[in-house]
Amino acid sequence: MIDRFQLILEIFAKRASTLEAKLQIKLATLTYELSRAKEKVRLAKLGEQPGFSGLGKYEVDVYYENVKRRIYKIRDLLKRVKKRRDLHRKSRLKMGFSLISLCGYTNSGKSTLFNAFTGGEAPTDSELFTTLSTKTRLIEVCGRKALLTDTVGFIDRLPLLLIEAFHSTLEETIFSDVILLVLDVSEEIGEIRRKLATCLKTLEKINASGIPIVTALNKIDLISKEELEYKMREIDAPNPVPISALKRWNLKELETKLVQFLPKMLRASVNLPNVDESYPVISGIFERTKVLNCKFHEGRILVTFESTPWIVNKIKSNVESLGGELVSAVG
Repeated sequence: MIDRFQLILEIFAKRASTLEAKLQIKLATLTYELSRAKEKVRLAKLGEQPGFSGLGKYEVDVYYENVKRRIYKIRDLLKRVKKRRDLHRKSRLKMGFSLISLCGYTNSGKSTLFNAFTGGEAPTDSELFTTLSTKTRLIEVCGRKALLTDTVGFIDRLPLLLIEAFHSTLEETIFSDVILLVLDVSEEIGEIRRKLATCLKTLEKINASGIPIVTALNKIDLISKEELEYKMREIDAPNPVPISALKRWNLKELETKLVQFLPKMLRASVNLPNVDESYPVISGIFERTKVLNCKFHEGRILVTFESTPWIVNKIKSNVESLGGELVSAVG
């Protein structure tokens, strides 16, 4: 017999594929074991032997200290992984891309939707917790470049130890501009409500409740139009959009809804001299913004583009250093 926490840990361990996911699971396992070790130490100090032919006092203390050392080592390794992720996040911010986090109850179709947006081949099946580590890909949402991040699936009454262990992975959600929450709308209405409440509660636990949410009501290919209309009336989901990630139905409507919550774009034009030094700046504009027009006229280069205010200001300083100018910038 094993308890619910141990069962979830076994499923997580089976599904883990990256080093970070394995370290996070091991950390949760050892932290859980440490609480049991404390009880063994307490009983040993009372003169009792915990369990049949239990450990002696010396062995219990050694075991307890050994578990603590292993936890410290794993936390140190995870800190290094977190630093690397922070560097990647700062690099993405410098590129000026908006960030969309893909969240939802486990087995709701998040990875299938991730593949539909990215054209990738993230693992998908009907088992629990197919995704235990984050994946980030560059996508286009209504012509705007954005980064889509797939995260670990939520589950009802997810143990606090697991939330803490996976916090470095889940924190990608905290820094997103909008959360794309996926629900399996083909299930019974009671299940949909329960899973929606679980997802919203988990987002609150990781301090992501203030971020705009767009809800993708997934798997509409499995239900009738009348059933969908009924469930949409009965489910109080934030900004719902019915889709089928597998059939790729209504993805354009979902993109349109997402764009409404992304940071506002500025339209700007820059005027640069047509010299070799200008081309790296022009290349950066094409990589980091949505270019609307580019003209070469009388030894000058005129580029019109859309981007976030931070990127526009960055481009402005680069352009002015070459003797160019930012002609206009309007919202």
